[in-house]
Amino acid sequence: MYEEWLEKIVQYIRTNRVSTTEVADCLGKTGVIEGVYAMNSGMFQAGRIRYIYGCQESNWPIHEQARDIRPGEIVVIDGINVNKRALVGEVVTKFITLYRGAVAVVVLGNVRDANDIIKQKYPVWAQGVNPVGCFNTQVTADEETKRIVAQQKAYYDGAVGVCDDTGVVVIPRDQITEEFYGKLEFMEEQEDKWFECIDRLKWDTFDTICLKKYKEDR
Repeated sequence: MYEEWLEKIVQYIRTNRVSTTEVADCLGKTGVIEGVYAMNSGMFQAGRIRYIYGCQESNWPIHEQARDIRPGEIVVIDGINVNKRALVGEVVTKFITLYRGAVAVVVLGNVRDANDIIKQKYPVWAQGVNPVGCFNTQVTADEETKRIVAQQKAYYDGAVGVCDDTGVVVIPRDQITEEFYGKLEFMEEQEDKWFECIDRLKWDTFDTICLKKYKEDR
């Protein structure tokens, strides 16, 4: 059932371009990845999340894990003890999106080659930029890194990500249900009703959103 509802939820969000704002509202105004911003405006993506990471100032693990990325996925790239070094640049971004088929790259840290990422309009969301990148040297994750990775994987892997100009929102695995699908449908219907009230009926937002006077007409 999880796979079935994941596919339905992703397809519904893509087809109706359900915004991160609406998805966060469906999650009780939660789910945002703090501090992550779109590198290119006008981008919109939704898909299953795959979590990968770099650590100890090395992006060797990122290169290794990127081999397993599947088409349609949103790749969340984490940086653990990287001292604000850029985790990826244009080459890795191009490989992940063009050759592995990921629909978005979400970096929990910095990227470099920002000019090329912007020029090529790659679907990248990141916390910031830094021309100084990680080293591509092989490292062994320590116990603390393993603990963090296990925790992050439990949250991100198999969840659904939604990305747009406002940021990135995560729908956790336990919310990928028929009930949440219904919340998305309700949210879209409510948004349509609100715009009808202010555009066609010329109501103010207090009557529309706070008092919900349109319910009195039923």
